[in-house]
Amino acid sequence: MSHKTMNVEEIHALAKSTLMRHGADDVNATAVADIITMAERDGCHSHGLMRLAGYAATLKSGKVNGKARPTVKQLAPAVVQVNGHNCFAPLALETGRPHLIEAAKTCGVAIMPLIGIHHFAALWTEVEPIAEAGLVGFACTSYKPAVIPAGGTKALYGTNPIAFGWPRKDGPPMVFDQASSVMARGEVMLAAREGHELPEGVGVDSDGKPSTDPNEVLKGALLAFGGYKGSSIAMMVELLAGAMTGESFSFEAAARDNGDGGPPQGGEFLMAIDPTLVRGDDGWADHAETFFDKIQEQDGARLPGMRRHRNRANSGKGVEVSTIVLDKIADI
Repeated sequence: MSHKTMNVEEIHALAKSTLMRHGADDVNATAVADIITMAERDGCHSHGLMRLAGYAATLKSGKVNGKARPTVKQLAPAVVQVNGHNCFAPLALETGRPHLIEAAKTCGVAIMPLIGIHHFAALWTEVEPIAEAGLVGFACTSYKPAVIPAGGTKALYGTNPIAFGWPRKDGPPMVFDQASSVMARGEVMLAAREGHELPEGVGVDSDGKPSTDPNEVLKGALLAFGGYKGSSIAMMVELLAGAMTGESFSFEAAARDNGDGGPPQGGEFLMAIDPTLVRGDDGWADHAETFFDKIQEQDGARLPGMRRHRNRANSGKGVEVSTIVLDKIADI
């Protein structure tokens, strides 16, 4: 696999110029380019430049409004609704996040439903700023049917990722981001692009037969991690990001999608918690560190997100970007 070394400024400029060329204005293009750059910088290539073609496709088809301006509505003291008016999710998140943080620091717990948005990015980029503000963050979103419910035979749930962020006293927050499926669909796409087989138990082909061929799994469906346990988490995400926000379930999003290859319209559920207000003092920080220390005492154990932070620290030396991805971007 051939790669080209790029710095983060070059990655950002490429993403932004491509989006603006296809109809996004400066504000929208910058918000998406920021997220793409963060993903590449931290080694999350499945959600970086590889996604740019999908973003561009939705602009070209007119599905996404590249000039939209999200609006914020305070539904209750602890509920801040953001309507993206058909924009990409990053700008809606940027617009609403300060209001969510303020509400959580006032009420102890706050919720931010996002509606009218198109989500295509990694979730950790969304909860990390919440944790950096000293709050516990949680986010989840659905997609289009890609995962079979436990006991079923057809895809119904999206890959339905969840992300959780915990602030730390010294150093970056602890953040994990994981799909409800055995493997994120973006990782399957990455395996297909690079010609790698998948581990057994990731998914099935279009006939419902187990397959390790990523191209066949992309035509078929993924399995939920842990059987019925992951399936239940995927169902929870459908309810939080769909019914609770007033947006679509995955099957509804697919029914109204134009199939341009980009993200469908849907919703997202975010929550922020102020641990100091919930506990009544700030002892939670030191208490949590004793727990993290216990984890890391074990050989081979590590906290989620440590690899991302190592990649981030080394990104000043340049980021290796697949030439296949760059060639695809050039053809957009």
